[in-house]
Amino acid sequence: MASLSRDELNALLRRSFDAAVAAADPMKIVAPHLPDVPPRGRTLVVGAGKAAASMAAAVEAVWPPEATLSGIVITRYGHGLPLQRIRCIEAGHPVPDQAGEHAAHEILEQVSGLSGDDQLIVLISGGGSSLLSLPADGIPIADLKALTQALLKSGAPITDMNIVRKHLSKIQGGRLALVSQAPVTALVISDVVGDDPSAIASGPCTADPSTYQDAVDVLRRWGVTAPESIGHHLQQGLLGRHVETPKPGDPRLSHTNTIVIATARASLLAAGAVFSQAGLRTVMLGDAVTGEARDVAQVMASWAREAALYPSSTEPLPVVLVSGGECTVTVKGSGRGGRCVEFLLAFAHACDQLGIADRVAGVAADTDGIDGVSPHAGGIFLPDTVSRARSRGISLRQLLDNNDGLGLFEPLQDVITTGATLTNVNDYRAIIVLP
Repeated sequence: MASLSRDELNALLRRSFDAAVAAADPMKIVAPHLPDVPPRGRTLVVGAGKAAASMAAAVEAVWPPEATLSGIVITRYGHGLPLQRIRCIEAGHPVPDQAGEHAAHEILEQVSGLSGDDQLIVLISGGGSSLLSLPADGIPIADLKALTQALLKSGAPITDMNIVRKHLSKIQGGRLALVSQAPVTALVISDVVGDDPSAIASGPCTADPSTYQDAVDVLRRWGVTAPESIGHHLQQGLLGRHVETPKPGDPRLSHTNTIVIATARASLLAAGAVFSQAGLRTVMLGDAVTGEARDVAQVMASWAREAALYPSSTEPLPVVLVSGGECTVTVKGSGRGGRCVEFLLAFAHACDQLGIADRVAGVAADTDGIDGVSPHAGGIFLPDTVSRARSRGISLRQLLDNNDGLGLFEPLQDVITTGATLTNVNDYRAIIVLP
């Protein structure tokens, strides 16, 4: 195929990200999985996550106007929508706050009031762990907030964080479904590797295989000292003085039907189709590429170097390496940017060191539209990124040491800014190796 210009590469990478997001659009994927017939009683819709508002809007769009429908969903600040029959509350993410605590308390009360004639629909998506925070008795929300901040800074993966959260909550780890007398339909948009519902939003309707001991082990493994109230609660749990979360096979959850309706893999395949239609060979690395962002970047750069310097006669360049999965960042500096731009900055630096910076292009962005706490979804790396940075006196090494990914991509105007996409299937990455 003909070589791609800089502008064509930029447009292609952005188009692939748009396709990944579109594949998880709640307005397209929620309706086919809703119960066919309204119950004799009422239908209550509750939920939490970055996609909660758009999932609720999708329910409202198809629900019969004459059928009872009410409820409450919690989403991140800036991700709300003006719903008609279901209330939408905005709250803190990734660190919980009192708005989320109050809304979660109301959700628990409403679900507890359902009868067997009613129906509960639970809308779950990534981000729900912090948004649906209702601490166990004796744990102030301020202490849960402090613990969350410490875990985030430690570099602990989200799966480990959620093990702890489940054992500090009145509502997560399957406890929400336990209090419902009504049949439960849980619709889940997955943002975790493996698409395990118990790990998404800390599994409010799903059996939890982890234990209090696992939660204590997580804190020890990542060197996190818990506030006194949390330490006491976990120790009491170890002594059997707090009831464990329901485990797999628990008959009390037999009234719950959990359906994963969107996954990272489906979004990666949609993005891959964009590259295939453009005539580029695509290699899927899967949705389970995790680890420290800069370490993953180093491996990706090594693969790109091998492909660039030793192309196969039967599999010519360009080739695209597509991957998903949530990386982590151990924060040591004071720079700005989330894990996606950290990955891309580290990738740029590694490619420069390997002498292939002008032979690669790439994108790394979060499908929820917010990379960490930055205002952007992620960034774009192009064959001239390193040379343009040098012409401005920008040091990639210094930026990397300061965890300052936006210090590279904002000045070059190579950020992807979408605002809240109202869905979330984790991070998306694509690396193009050029002839």
